[in-house]
Amino acid sequence: MKPKKCISVEEARNQQNEWVRTRGKDIERGEGYEDTREFWYSLDELQEYLDYVREKSAEQGVKKPGIRFYLGAYPKGENKKSYSTIFLAATKEKENKDVEDEEGQNENNYEIEPMNTITSGMPPKIY
Repeated sequence: MKPKKCISVEEARNQQNEWVRTRGKDIERGEGYEDTREFWYSLDELQEYLDYVREKSAEQGVKKPGIRFYLGAYPKGENKKSYSTIFLAATKEKENKDVEDEEGQNENNYEIEPMNTITSGMPPKIY
């Protein structure tokens, strides 16, 4: 069954084009090179991390764990550009939350390590 939060291919293309037209161009001007903007994990890698978060969360008594995606950048090195990356961070329900069932009411679970090692396209692949 298709998840409720799926978007159309056209909407995905429009979002990617808007990012390239705005933020992508600004980064290229500021950094002096085209940055990566797409990242790849295998389904097995993603499932392994989801299982890990689910297991560790259960050990902690977390009832509704989640995953937050963060943008990051690798540090510049000698002959190495500071390319963008993403990392996945485990979340848990905010303790003492005032508002019921709001998706934004989750906090990072710093007791579970984030996941980062990924493959990205250079040059970036256009969606």
